[in-house]
Amino acid sequence: MIMRWITTWILLAFSTSVWAISPYIQGDSVTGGSVQAAAAAVETKLKSSGFKVIGKYFPKTLAGYGVVIATDGDMLDEVGSVGGNAILGAAIRVGVKADGSVAYTNPDYWYRAYFRKAFDKKEDAVKALQARLQRALGAGKGLGGDESAGNLTNYRYMIGMERLDSYKNKLAEYGSFAEAVKVVRDNLAKGVGKTGKVYEVVLPNRKLAVFGVAMNDGENSDGEWLKKIDMQNDVAGLPYEIYVVDKQVESPHGRFRIALAFPDVGMGQFMRISSLPNAVLETMNAVAGVEKKSSGEAWQ
Repeated sequence: MIMRWITTWILLAFSTSVWAISPYIQGDSVTGGSVQAAAAAVETKLKSSGFKVIGKYFPKTLAGYGVVIATDGDMLDEVGSVGGNAILGAAIRVGVKADGSVAYTNPDYWYRAYFRKAFDKKEDAVKALQARLQRALGAGKGLGGDESAGNLTNYRYMIGMERLDSYKNKLAEYGSFAEAVKVVRDNLAKGVGKTGKVYEVVLPNRKLAVFGVAMNDGENSDGEWLKKIDMQNDVAGLPYEIYVVDKQVESPHGRFRIALAFPDVGMGQFMRISSLPNAVLETMNAVAGVEKKSSGEAWQ
């Protein structure tokens, strides 16, 4: 009996760790005709279900694709209580296409990666958010590849590459939270590094903030690099983020954030954008108020 119980426990633990979770969920199609019309229809659905829409993004050179960004008050409370890098989970992203196709970020995937060891305590809240999104947008098949639950808890693309909490995320430190937020906000408003602000979420009581960043610099612009890895249909992986934790300005490392958003992409595809992690770092350094410098890092 004891051996049977042990065997059952091991099998359950193993099945949980290998359970495949996709980063995106296919939603019900909306009226298309243009990507702006599809985005407007999704915005209406989200607002009707109690979500707050905080931005829309139509990447340059990626005609027919866009992202609607929203937040949920209950989940923001959970994000704030976890703190730190979990602020990256503040935004809910919904990808739309001109033909009316819809795909949104899967809470079960993204919050496992961002909440990490705290996920178990927050799982009920994550499930509640997922149920609300399914009621609002539909509950189709998983899209974009998959990762196991165990891998997502401490995700990295390959051995030796960066995790969520990499020290390389840290860009600049200021005298106060308010000053750090102001620097980022002002630089995005000025378009420093050929960027633009897509959205912002600020939790002043927690001294946490996150900004969605549109990158518009030539071949490293969002539309261009997404096409290079053939991931246009997973446009809900955009936009990239820069965030503030207390007095520190940070941004997730490219080899973590891009790989997390596009787990279906192989090394061969990633090598097409081998210079992108360094380009992202330089761009985010500029937004953070740091002088431009090269890190010389790539995917290999």
